[in-house]
Amino acid sequence: MSSAHVVYSPVAAQSHLAVFASDVNEGLSATQKELSSQYLYDEVGSALFDAITFLPEYGLTRADERVIHRCAPELARRLRGDVAIAELGSGSGRKTRHIVSEFSGRRHLAYFPIDVSTSALDRCRSELSPYCDVRPVFDTYIAGMSSVAERRRPGQRLLVLFLGSTIGNFTPAAARDFLTQIRRFLIPGDALLIGADLVKPVDQLITAYDDPAGVTAAFNRNLLCRINRELGGEFDLSKFRHEARYSRDEQRVEMHLRAMQRHSVVISALDREFQFRKGETIWTESSHKFRLEQLESMATDCGFVQAKTWTDAEWPFAECLWELET
Repeated sequence: MSSAHVVYSPVAAQSHLAVFASDVNEGLSATQKELSSQYLYDEVGSALFDAITFLPEYGLTRADERVIHRCAPELARRLRGDVAIAELGSGSGRKTRHIVSEFSGRRHLAYFPIDVSTSALDRCRSELSPYCDVRPVFDTYIAGMSSVAERRRPGQRLLVLFLGSTIGNFTPAAARDFLTQIRRFLIPGDALLIGADLVKPVDQLITAYDDPAGVTAAFNRNLLCRINRELGGEFDLSKFRHEARYSRDEQRVEMHLRAMQRHSVVISALDREFQFRKGETIWTESSHKFRLEQLESMATDCGFVQAKTWTDAEWPFAECLWELET
C-alpha cells in the first residue's frame, strides 16, 4: 500500500524549540529542579531507548509486545468495518505491526503514528507501510490527535494506541486530565488501547531503570546533551550521576541526575546561568506502576468503560481496551 512522507514543518520545529527552551528555563528555576520526560526522546535519546528495550533487565517492552501479539486478533474481531488507527508516541512501530497486520485486509485502513522524532516516524513508515497507508504526524500528542480527528473518514471508527506504559510518566492527576482530553476527540464506536506497567518487586524495578551496562544512565544524561546541542548549554556530564529510586507511597520509579559537586551552568539560548549545589538533583522522569483496579477506576473517571484486559505473567504488565460510554 502507499505511504505518506513525514510532514515536517520548519515553523513547527521552531515552535517546539521555543517550548523546549521555556520548559527548561522553568524547570531549572524550580526549587526541585525538573525536566519533562518527553524531552528525553530526541533522535539520540530515542536510539538509546531502543537499546534499553533489548536489555535483559528491562522486561517491560518485551512484556508489552507479548501481550499485544496475543490481543491483536481479538481487537480486530471487536472493531469491525472501516477503521483508522492512531498511535500516541509511536516510536519505530515495531510492536504495532502485530495490531496493524490484523487489520490489514480492511479497505481504506490508515495508520497515523504521532511522534516528535522524525527518524522514529521514518522507521515506523518503513516498518508498517506493507500493511496499510501510513500517514505520519510530526506533532505532540494532543495536537496530533486533533489533526487525526479532522482527517478521519465519515463513519470511520478510530482505534487509539497508547502503548508501553507511557501513561506512567504522568502524575495521576495529569494522567486523568490527559486521557480526558484524548476522550474528547473520540466518538461512540471508537476505542483506546492503553498499556500499563504493573506493581512488582522493588529490586526488579530499580535494576530495570539502572542497568549494569549503563545504557539507561546514558539515556538520562543525554537530556543534558540535548540542552547543550539545541540551547547552547554548557553542561559537563561528568558532574552528574544517574540515579533511580522507588517511592512506595506514590508507586513510581523516579529518575534523577545528581550533581556531584557545586557548580554553575550557562545556557546561552536562555541568557542565564543556573547554580547547582552538591547533591542537588534534576528530576527527569517518573514511571508510575499500577494495580488493575486503579486502571479500571481511571477509565471510569475519564469517561471510558474498561471492556477487556490482557496481562503478562512473566513481567506483570497490562493492555487495557477502553471503549466510550454511550
